[in-house]
Amino acid sequence: MKDEIRHMRANAERDLQHHEAIIEEAEMRWVEVCRAVHEFKKDVLKTISKKKGSILATQKVMKYIEDMNRRRDNMKDKLCLKNVSLKVQRKKMLLQLRQKEEVGEALHDVDFQQLKIENAQFLETIEAKNQELIQLKLASGNTLQRLNAYKSKLQQSTEMSIHLDKEILLRNELLEKIESETLQAEEDRAKAEAVNKRLRRQLAEFQVPQVMVYVREKILTGDLEKTIKMWERKVEIAEMTLKGYRKAWNKMKTTNEHLQAICPPGK
Repeated sequence: MKDEIRHMRANAERDLQHHEAIIEEAEMRWVEVCRAVHEFKKDVLKTISKKKGSILATQKVMKYIEDMNRRRDNMKDKLCLKNVSLKVQRKKMLLQLRQKEEVGEALHDVDFQQLKIENAQFLETIEAKNQELIQLKLASGNTLQRLNAYKSKLQQSTEMSIHLDKEILLRNELLEKIESETLQAEEDRAKAEAVNKRLRRQLAEFQVPQVMVYVREKILTGDLEKTIKMWERKVEIAEMTLKGYRKAWNKMKTTNEHLQAICPPGK
């Protein structure tokens, strides 16, 4: 009964130490998670909220993912080293046990059971670390795939941004040209209307002259009517040109607004 009580006490102490180690590890991981969340909010979320969609925000996210991958790789290396160390300790303990058996040294049942329990615990720890290492490898692979996908999207977005900048520059130059031609057409139309009004006013104020004067004035009137018709034709052409320019201007304005909606300024 004393041996059994001693054995149960040893097992209870080992279980207590094991659970305390698990609680300590959970607390350490919780602290790491809180620190990672705080760093992510400070380094990434604030930048994204200030410069949403910008290349700088994307680079911040990419840098954060790369840092996390680097930390996981370091953790994986540490776990590998710890796993190797545990395996070496297990081999040493097995070698010592074999040497004691060879020299004929009798082991007490309690000690033998304790060694078996410790050996099982070491095996469980090694298996848990191996599983954790596998999970880290899988997470690292998934993160690497996401990183490559984000890099590809970033490259495409950069190329599209450069293309849109060039397109916007060309459209702005064309808009300036259309505005200049529109102003010129407005000036020509105003001049033509002024001349037309002046000629019509002269016709309205016309009085019947003498025969020779009438003949001369008739000739001049014919010339003036031809001039009026010519200017009216010019006015019609100027108005048609102005309508074409306005239509082109509205089309270019709509296209420019569409491009700005796709790629807003500041990206």
